[in-house]
Amino acid sequence: MMTAKTRLIATVLLALALPAELHAARVKDIAQVKGVRENLLIGYGLVIGLKGTGDSGTDITSKSMVRLFEKMGIQSGATDFKSKNVAAVIVTGKLPPFARAGTRMDITVSSIGDAGSLEGGTLLVTPLRAGDQNVYAVAQGPVSLGQLTGGGGGGGGATSFPTTARVPNGALIEKEVDGSFTQKKTFVLSLNNPDFTTAARLSRMINTELGGKYAMARDSGTVDIIVPFNYEGNGVELIATIENLQINPDSKARVILNERTGTIVIGENVRIDNVAISHGDLAIEVSGPKGPKEKVGIINGSTIKDVVKALNTLGVTPKDLTAIFQALRASGALQADLEVL
Repeated sequence: MMTAKTRLIATVLLALALPAELHAARVKDIAQVKGVRENLLIGYGLVIGLKGTGDSGTDITSKSMVRLFEKMGIQSGATDFKSKNVAAVIVTGKLPPFARAGTRMDITVSSIGDAGSLEGGTLLVTPLRAGDQNVYAVAQGPVSLGQLTGGGGGGGGATSFPTTARVPNGALIEKEVDGSFTQKKTFVLSLNNPDFTTAARLSRMINTELGGKYAMARDSGTVDIIVPFNYEGNGVELIATIENLQINPDSKARVILNERTGTIVIGENVRIDNVAISHGDLAIEVSGPKGPKEKVGIINGSTIKDVVKALNTLGVTPKDLTAIFQALRASGALQADLEVL
């Protein structure tokens, strides 16, 4: 005969869970206008002025310095140049949408050689190119490591990655991305999390707001919008009106488990059917409300978060929870997608 120490029976009675209150979100937080995005820029450059923490005579740094001298009209005749005060770097940045020539943007500088630190260095003029190989910005300026203050209370500091630095406002935009936004006749909204229900709901909401058939859901992640007559030439006002609409986005039922950290993320609408669970010394019956009172279980149709709460009360470990939910999903009792990290 099994004792309480060897077998644990869950006798938790939970009321049928009511639907969770829906929280509306702005359209601008769940979707974006197609084409309105950042553009990635990249370039190769040199950081000088280092205090002996640069590259130790790597070939690429040496050749870059010789070429730099030649462009500046300095004919030293040398084919090699070695200095630990110079480091070869890759410069990256994001060109903001609708950025205009003459404005500035932040950039990141990362060492590609064996430099020990970029502290105190200055980035030389570096053209930044996009995927089309055109130069859209030019970078230059003193690099900043963003030091972390030490715990000793002194003024000293340290950084975890001294070979990666930032140059605030270090790039000057030279070329604009072509885009006649105000004269567009159509727009496309792309959902961040594609869902047919959300797309259909969004198109209906836009049509109601604009008073006509101007929006149509093309698929689960795309809504096409025709610019109404009264908004022609004023696309900014149209998008501002749409992106501030309040919508209740829908999503698939999903459970995410992280066995290493014990984290459980449960999406809305996750349900569990009648099922009996036996795992080690643990036994739980998930049954309907018509069962005998002496055989108490978790009511059928309750949310999975109620089941998790009951299991946590019983001291079930994350590893056990993972095994239980995997078995529930395989049996078809868990009405949700299950993802184990």
